[in-house]
Amino acid sequence: MYVTRTEATANPQSFIEKTLQTIKVYTAVTKPRIMILLLFTAYCAMIVAQKGFPDIYITIFTLVGLALSSGGSAAINMWYDRDIDAVMQRTAKRPLPAGMADPRKVLWFGIVLEAVSFFLLAFAVNWLTAVFSLAGFVYYVFIYTMWLKRTTPQNIVIGGGAGAFPPLVGWAAVTGSVGLIAIVMFIVVFLWTPPHFWALALYKNEDYTRAGIPMMPVVRGPRVTKRQSVIYAALLLLASISVYFTHDAGPIYLVTAGLLGIAFLIYNIMNYRERDDSFVWAKRTFRFSVMYLPALFVLMVFSMGH
Repeated sequence: MYVTRTEATANPQSFIEKTLQTIKVYTAVTKPRIMILLLFTAYCAMIVAQKGFPDIYITIFTLVGLALSSGGSAAINMWYDRDIDAVMQRTAKRPLPAGMADPRKVLWFGIVLEAVSFFLLAFAVNWLTAVFSLAGFVYYVFIYTMWLKRTTPQNIVIGGGAGAFPPLVGWAAVTGSVGLIAIVMFIVVFLWTPPHFWALALYKNEDYTRAGIPMMPVVRGPRVTKRQSVIYAALLLLASISVYFTHDAGPIYLVTAGLLGIAFLIYNIMNYRERDDSFVWAKRTFRFSVMYLPALFVLMVFSMGH
């Protein structure tokens, strides 16, 4: 995919096409859809911490720094998991298993992104923000990707902490400290991750079995997975409404967050009641979970102080 200066001069159209393709490939290895959710939860935490829109300078540098860190960890995840991605139908078309990028270049790309992220956040925002962002990177790359994912069915449970760091990043960027609500936001994302991901794993079970990944449905079966999903959904409901008891959110939040959490719990209960060879409710639960988390964080933003 490398183009020499002579080739670029001789065929500028081909050079542009290859450059755009390279950009597309390296954008894909940063998992932009996941990144958007992480940035969204961080920004919501910034607004809640500020009790209004934070300074534009802090906002830009925080979100850019977090995006670089998230993209870097995703790139290294794709580099490390390229062997199992190649045998899973859901991931076989990713850039590395599809042969569209050099693994070593993707690895260095991820390392450079994180290095730039850390120094950008440290010097343009504050050191606590940089440390939280780095902690999320280390958690996702080393604890989840390289250790837990291939060794234990609790990989998603423990590994859920990686995606829970952005609210701490956003809060620290505005306040330079850690607040109680930021910790609750962390817990919410942590508890949301198992029922969200296990719903997907239930109907993608063949993929994980073929790749030898000990996801909960593979190791413990759908019954245990569904039962634990119900438990996590119930705990998530309690964690989400606990924001009300910090006295920063009013009755509207309590009622709305409660209804939202009850709905998610019902989806998981219906999934539990469904036959293990049917995945209608697993797919519905996964789709609802994708909507649930952004909706809850938006609710937090609009309910603070009301």
